[in-house]
Amino acid sequence: MAEQNEAKAPAAREAAAPAAAAAPIQEARLVSKPAASAAVLVKPVAKEGKWGVAHIFSSKNDTIITITDLSCAETISVGSGGMIVKASREEGGPYAAMQAAFKAADKAKEKGVMGVNIRVRAPGGHGSKTPGSGAQAAIRALARSGLRIGKIEDVTPIPTDTTKRPGGKRGRRV
Repeated sequence: MAEQNEAKAPAAREAAAPAAAAAPIQEARLVSKPAASAAVLVKPVAKEGKWGVAHIFSSKNDTIITITDLSCAETISVGSGGMIVKASREEGGPYAAMQAAFKAADKAKEKGVMGVNIRVRAPGGHGSKTPGSGAQAAIRALARSGLRIGKIEDVTPIPTDTTKRPGGKRGRRV
């Protein structure tokens, strides 16, 4: 009987030994592998964070930047040229737009936003269909602030039929 137990014991030890011995060897391989080869390709780990949508409305008189969640239902942060400069003639300029974009981006990053898709809008309709000078400065400022840029699209409203121009039948009287 003792011989049977002794016969089973070495077999049991051998069965348990490879599993126990494999773990330290495997760990040693993992530790020594990156040190042995300097050119190990490591995939960058994606940072956890939310994505948002940056709505940039840019006319010649003002630039408004609103950062919302992806559904565009909840506003995360807002910045405009009028919040930055004192003179009303400077509200639509590139400097005011850039500072407003930095301000909105900082607030959004505090709330966990790591990247944005950008929607640029001009007044549209009968007005100018090209964005003001603050639009490009605002996009550059969002990129410089550390937010990742997904896609940039133009969402200027363009009438598909003829709409009545303001002023009446005889036009605007001065």
